[in-house]
Amino acid sequence: MTANFKRVFGEAKPVIGMVHIGALPGTPLFDPSFDLLAAARADLLALQEAGFDAVMFGNENDRPYEFNVDTVSTATMATLIGQLKAEITVPFGVNVLWDPMSSIALGAATGAAFVREIFTGTYASDMGPWTPDAGKAMRYRDRLGRSDMAMLYNVSAEFAHSLDQRPLPDRARSAVFSSIPDAVLVSGQITGEAAALSDLEAVKAVLPDIAVMANTGVKHETVADVLSIADGCIVGSSLKIDGDTWKSIDPERARDFMARAKKARS
Repeated sequence: MTANFKRVFGEAKPVIGMVHIGALPGTPLFDPSFDLLAAARADLLALQEAGFDAVMFGNENDRPYEFNVDTVSTATMATLIGQLKAEITVPFGVNVLWDPMSSIALGAATGAAFVREIFTGTYASDMGPWTPDAGKAMRYRDRLGRSDMAMLYNVSAEFAHSLDQRPLPDRARSAVFSSIPDAVLVSGQITGEAAALSDLEAVKAVLPDIAVMANTGVKHETVADVLSIADGCIVGSSLKIDGDTWKSIDPERARDFMARAKKARS
């Protein structure tokens, strides 16, 4: 594990709960009557009370997604996180879909401990050709004085198909060599869909010394199997009312999930 990963998460296999912020101003689904702050606060507190190791704030509701998000999206997320900072009791991360530079900027501005994004690869996606620049993003992080902010690289982009024909383990191994991530994330095809356990196993086999985490679709019934392979996981949809990505966190589902995760880790 890298020094940044250990500093943020310790030695245990972290379980990171998602705070999916409501649709932000300027996006098609934005509802001026919806209380973004109250909804984010309720989800944050539910995750912390359930015992999650960390939380991550993301703009999952800003569909259709963009590669270069409107400045107001990043600014609004920063404002919301700033208003919640006094209530955050665990390490937190950020993700501005699907914009590495905005994610880095938001993380630096809010004091986030980690950031998640698609930083490497070339993809055909629902949003068009996708060619992130890890070198630019990491240099930006360091110029902002946040070399301590852990970088979580999703190497199997959702809503997309990799144009790189190398097998996933080879792409993951290459990303670690060339881009220096603190963790590699393996995802399913879209939000809420699970990564194949065989993919997690294959990536972990070639990256024994780097944290490999399940990024999507971890469920109550599968968390033990996932954590037997992966070095942690990120979860959102499974914790929501009725398991619906677009609803709020169900405190009971969150507590049950974390109880299962702790049992699996022990």
